[in-house]
Amino acid sequence: MTPIPEVLFVCVHNAGRSQMAAALLHHHAKGRVQVRSAGSQPADRLNPAVVEVMAELGLDLSQEFPKPLTTEAVRAADVVITMGCGDTCPIFPGKRYLDWALDDPAGKPVEQVRPIRDEIDRRVRGLLAELLDEKA
Repeated sequence: MTPIPEVLFVCVHNAGRSQMAAALLHHHAKGRVQVRSAGSQPADRLNPAVVEVMAELGLDLSQEFPKPLTTEAVRAADVVITMGCGDTCPIFPGKRYLDWALDDPAGKPVEQVRPIRDEIDRRVRGLLAELLDEKA
């Protein structure tokens, strides 16, 4: 039996992009992928606009919170996807690293966060298809 792939999404504050990506991948994967998110400098709470745009899709992030990036989380992941955290992510041989250049939703109104969410969703669906070797 093939082990379940593990994906780690990392952004600076773990309050927006990485949280949206983790929730979307978790939702679409339906247990076929282990998902985590973390921040190199975690914020105090999630961006309220992010919580709102995810609720529009029926995904409740109200109980989520920013988590610190740990070496153990990176070591456990098969794929590490960074989103604007630069070189603060530890690098381990044999891991797959992707950098998704995405606008930071911090300080943006809901109307400007929706397109970021939708772009993350598009990329997450592509990643999931690739991980599970299925057609999108």
